[in-house]
Amino acid sequence: MIDILITNGRVIDPASGRDEIANVAISNGFVTKIGRAAPKAHQTIDASEMIVSPGLIDLHAHCREPGHEEEETIATAAASAVAGGFSTICAMPNTHPPQDDETSILYVLQRMARAGKARVLPAGCITKQREGKELAEMGMMLEAGAVAFTDDGTGVASTIVMQRALQYAKMIGVVLMQHCQDPDLFGGVMNSGAVAVRLGLPGIAASGEEIMLRRDLELVKRTGARYHAMHLSSAGSVEIIRQAKAEGLPVTAEAAPHHLLLTDAACMGYDPNYKMNPPLRSASDVEALRLGVADGTIDCLATDHAPHAQEEKEMEFALAPFGIVSLDCALGLYTKALIHSGLMDWPEMLARLTVNPAKIIAPTLGLLQKDAPADITIIDPKKRWTVNVNKFASKGRNCPYHGWKLKSKAVTTIVGGEVKFQL
Repeated sequence: MIDILITNGRVIDPASGRDEIANVAISNGFVTKIGRAAPKAHQTIDASEMIVSPGLIDLHAHCREPGHEEEETIATAAASAVAGGFSTICAMPNTHPPQDDETSILYVLQRMARAGKARVLPAGCITKQREGKELAEMGMMLEAGAVAFTDDGTGVASTIVMQRALQYAKMIGVVLMQHCQDPDLFGGVMNSGAVAVRLGLPGIAASGEEIMLRRDLELVKRTGARYHAMHLSSAGSVEIIRQAKAEGLPVTAEAAPHHLLLTDAACMGYDPNYKMNPPLRSASDVEALRLGVADGTIDCLATDHAPHAQEEKEMEFALAPFGIVSLDCALGLYTKALIHSGLMDWPEMLARLTVNPAKIIAPTLGLLQKDAPADITIIDPKKRWTVNVNKFASKGRNCPYHGWKLKSKAVTTIVGGEVKFQL
């Protein structure tokens, strides 16, 4: 007798192109069969009129532990992930202290195991203390279980340090993930433009993102290292990535839900829940990002889930920290931006949430095939619901989507063959 049988669902596996009504059998943590057979099972889940997908993967989440457990912990981030349909998240290293050695990587993995929810795969720092001066021990962190390296929150400003990092990353076969922002062009609190002028707030120009991105891609040409551009925000960045891919560079990129749905006009009320880094930009940038996701220039969808304490986000706009939370509601937001707008269908969008991010950090995941790990998300594409931040599994409440009416929701999340969330 098998452990779990998922019946009558629309099984979508973007990696193989499967899209059919079928049953999925799970035993001992792995998918054992997909087809019309219906063997006896200890647990049966009826997925009629539902989508059965590989477990969703988020390449970019801030768990805040260690150092700011009042904002989020690995356990609450993992619970938020499965509530949103994500079986795997990649934990950013800008913690306190930063994840810049093997001990800190092992800590994340131990806390993940104790939480027993989503897979929380740690990213290590590119440089020690995220200072951009001296390379961290990436080889040792990789052996400990790190899946990628980034100084997220800041970009590596030194060209020679970034070149050395790429050379080393190429040698050990791992990806570098860059927060593109030239620090000499940073200092504002929102997008540079007419709205910022009207509000009397200092701006952050898109050129700061694009300049670092262009520099890095020149270094990628030299080194041949794998490079991932995080949370693109501008039309110019999309075009730079498009050109790099046309040249055959080993480059991938991600976009966050807020950059696909919101513009800098949302900041008109001085609400710090709309303050993020990179900032919300113009309507033309939003359109370019959506088209970039649709045509494959942008490979992945990632939340940049960034919890903050309520008292921090209640400060005035200029003083409040950057960042919002969205793990609990991201799937509905992606659907609104990409499927309900007519740009994509479910198999195309799910590729950006499953097999594409898996190829970057964990190639054995992101699949719904025989003998693959049984990480599975069951989605009700017709489910209408209203975002209520007070019901989030995350500790974070700094979310601009409270009260939004969305369509489509994850109703079951299975991780390693065990049901971790069921609506």
